[in-house]
Amino acid sequence: MSLHRITLKPGADLDGFRRAVRWLIAEEMAPQHVLWSSDDSPSLFGEDEHGAASPISLPKGVARLIEACVCHRDEERYALLYQLIWRVLNGERDLLEIASDPLVHRIDMMARAIRRDLHKMHAFVRFRRMHGELERFAAWFEPDHYILEAAAPFFIDRFHSLDWTIITPIGSMRWNRKNLTFGPPGNREDAPASDEFEEGWRGYYESVFNPARVNPTAMRAEMPKKYWRNLPEAAAIPGLIQSATQRVDAMIEQEATMPLKRTPERALEAMRDQEPKTLKELNAIIAKAGPLVPGATQAVFGEGPVHADIMFVGEQPGDQEDLQGRPFVGPAGKLLTKAMNEVGISREQAYLTNAVKHFKFEQRGHRRIHSKPTAGEVKHYRPWLMKELELVRPKLVVALGATALLALTGKATPITRSRGRARFGTYEGYITVHPSYLLRLPDEATKREAYEAFLNDLRRIHDLSQADLDTGELPLAAE
Repeated sequence: MSLHRITLKPGADLDGFRRAVRWLIAEEMAPQHVLWSSDDSPSLFGEDEHGAASPISLPKGVARLIEACVCHRDEERYALLYQLIWRVLNGERDLLEIASDPLVHRIDMMARAIRRDLHKMHAFVRFRRMHGELERFAAWFEPDHYILEAAAPFFIDRFHSLDWTIITPIGSMRWNRKNLTFGPPGNREDAPASDEFEEGWRGYYESVFNPARVNPTAMRAEMPKKYWRNLPEAAAIPGLIQSATQRVDAMIEQEATMPLKRTPERALEAMRDQEPKTLKELNAIIAKAGPLVPGATQAVFGEGPVHADIMFVGEQPGDQEDLQGRPFVGPAGKLLTKAMNEVGISREQAYLTNAVKHFKFEQRGHRRIHSKPTAGEVKHYRPWLMKELELVRPKLVVALGATALLALTGKATPITRSRGRARFGTYEGYITVHPSYLLRLPDEATKREAYEAFLNDLRRIHDLSQADLDTGELPLAAE
């Protein structure tokens, strides 16, 4: 049988490869009878030449390898991928699980190379302002493989509001804030060599450079020298390495200083001196003291009537609570409100607050991710919580989660060991999980079971808040 020649576009022709594979499988064409090549000519393989063929079903792992490996520079990539597809469709459905298979090993190494190349592009592209154009930016990059289209979603997401162009020896792509277009290759000279922003960036890089941890070999492994010409901070690296020894000696000789921390003593003295008689006066003191950990938008105070039957104490405000200035309005708060309504507890008649009054978080891109307060941070806010408790004087105090329990008792205690009816000093109470715990559970069955247990706790809390409590029967929570 003669060879059948498949001609695809140069670079990563994923669509052309898919069309070719569908037709070849429909024709039952074995890999040894197919010759793959790339060509710039307009007569490329496609539906017009051989007609459309039905899609084929492949395992997800195979599909992911195809998407990655068509970007590789290896001229045999299409032939290797078609061999893989043929074997998977002809009795070796679990072929990818055999890591020792030479074909699987080679294709896996190609996919790893593509992932490394994408990582380098994400990390080492540096946009510079185009000369004479305030709103346009360009960058030069030299990828090892045909990864432009694969890299595009990352840059669109990260730099969505900028007008940018990335120029490479294999092609270029332009984003104009609305549309992405691909163009011909370019030269290094087509992108600006520098701009006014780089001086500030180099200063920042030098200020965070740690001479005690300098490792030139590891630096070259993570940031190969071929990329250095494109990175403004790279110009500072030789000098920083040369002066590393002297800087370390200076650090050792310098007297250690304690980190500056905001402490509650001044605010607590103000509270003792002013003797706040109302929640409004207490909240004014907390607001003036400010957050222990910087970043929070505002203090989030308790909400609800004084002398409420039930006082719910949570951990700390979340992202939505910080933005709105109200407790329990984020996902966990909405779940709590839903559960309260199911058992007949009116949110308007309950008092809701948190052990910590400010949002502590880690910034990840555009998102603020909740960060659990430390025992020291809980201790910082505890006197204010105790004063709040004294002013509200609820009939029943509910600790939602371990942080609230720590704030109310001064001792870390697992919820599983203490869940149920308890006493916090002179206040009668109940210990249960925080509603955010329910949101973190991995599967629906576990969530349903845990939510029903939470509802049972709230039913018991509702009953206790309506009864005359016998404090003598309550187990004493540890102080």
